[in-house]
Amino acid sequence: MSVNSVNTNRQAVFALQSLNQTTSDLGAVQKRVSTGFRVADARDDGGAFAVAQAVRSDIAGVTAVNEQLGGVKGVLQTTFAALSVVSDTMKQARTTLTRLADDTIDDTQREQYETQYSQLRTQISQFIDDAKYNGRTLLSTNTTSGGGNIVSIRNESGGSFTVNAEDGTNLQLGTSTPTDAAEAKTYLNGGFADVEAAISTALNKFGSSMQYVENQITYNSKKADALNDGLGALVDADLAKESSNLQALQTRQQLGTQTLSLANQGPQVLLSLFR
Repeated sequence: MSVNSVNTNRQAVFALQSLNQTTSDLGAVQKRVSTGFRVADARDDGGAFAVAQAVRSDIAGVTAVNEQLGGVKGVLQTTFAALSVVSDTMKQARTTLTRLADDTIDDTQREQYETQYSQLRTQISQFIDDAKYNGRTLLSTNTTSGGGNIVSIRNESGGSFTVNAEDGTNLQLGTSTPTDAAEAKTYLNGGFADVEAAISTALNKFGSSMQYVENQITYNSKKADALNDGLGALVDADLAKESSNLQALQTRQQLGTQTLSLANQGPQVLLSLFR
């Protein structure tokens, strides 16, 4: 092919090809700079984008799980707070019941202690009945009123765990107040002691469950952070590098435009030969 041809301008073709490539590269860099992603969609890198989407799905799942666990934690904290107050109130009830077991007190004192014990017994029942969070309680096995076991997911794969509810009636004192010293003494060493033991057992169980949920939330948060770090390494753009590339490509684009303009002037030079 002749170099001096008006039909085919090889210099202009080469200049145009180079300019087109530069413009394409510049568009890719501008996309990375504007989005902040090296892989913004499947056109950039199909394999990396597919992996990134899977990781994003895992992150969304972990985040949703922690939101759910936050609700379970709320129920457990409410339960633990109620039982802690019940346990403290039981100490007061034991003191009063011990006084009722003393047959040397007179009728007036007995009546006062009976009233005090009755009020403490009622308080304990109210604390247990009021131990609800968002309509749920772990101090009742009655599912129609928000009680029953709580089954919750713990990870993005759907793994679950169960927090078993307690029958609140086992954590409350009897419905009557001892009427004499012998009855008070019998109840003190029998039914009252059983309720104390049941409350202690429930405190231990729900305390352990709360620790488990808190540990799971902490783990999930760290896992989400690790997944985000990995995702960033996979798809995030190095903006310092891209900024440098952007400036270089803009300069090349300007030079390419000038080169194409000069190449397009070639046929005009040939025409001057015929003047």
